[in-house]
Amino acid sequence: MIAIINIIFCLSFLVFAYLNLNDVDPWLWVPIYLSAAVCCGLVVFHLVYPRLYLCLIAIYLVHAGTIYFSKDGVRDWITKYNRPSLVETMQADKPYIEKTREFFGLLIIAGALLINYIAA
Repeated sequence: MIAIINIIFCLSFLVFAYLNLNDVDPWLWVPIYLSAAVCCGLVVFHLVYPRLYLCLIAIYLVHAGTIYFSKDGVRDWITKYNRPSLVETMQADKPYIEKTREFFGLLIIAGALLINYIAA
C-alpha cells in the first residue's frame, strides 16, 4: 500500500515540477518538487532515508511559515481577502493566489514525507 501511495506522490510531484518550469522562480520550486519526487520514488524500491525526510520537512515547513506571514501571503488571504477561491482560474491574477498555492504545496510535500518517515 505504501508503494502505491508513493508512486502517486512521485508522479504528482514530477508533474508539479514540470508545471513550475515556466514559473517566475523555477530555480526554487523545481528542486523542491523534484527532491520530494525522488524521495517518494526511492521508497518504492525500499530505499528509505528518514533523516533526509526530517531535514526536508523542516526546510519546507520553515519556508511555508515565511510564506504564511509574508505580505499577501496566506494570513492576508484569510484575514484581508476573506478566503476567496484559489482555483477559479489557473492564472494567479491576485497577489495572494500564488503564495497561498505555494504554501499548500509545501504542506502536501511535508505530509508525504511525514508519511514516509512514519512508515520507515
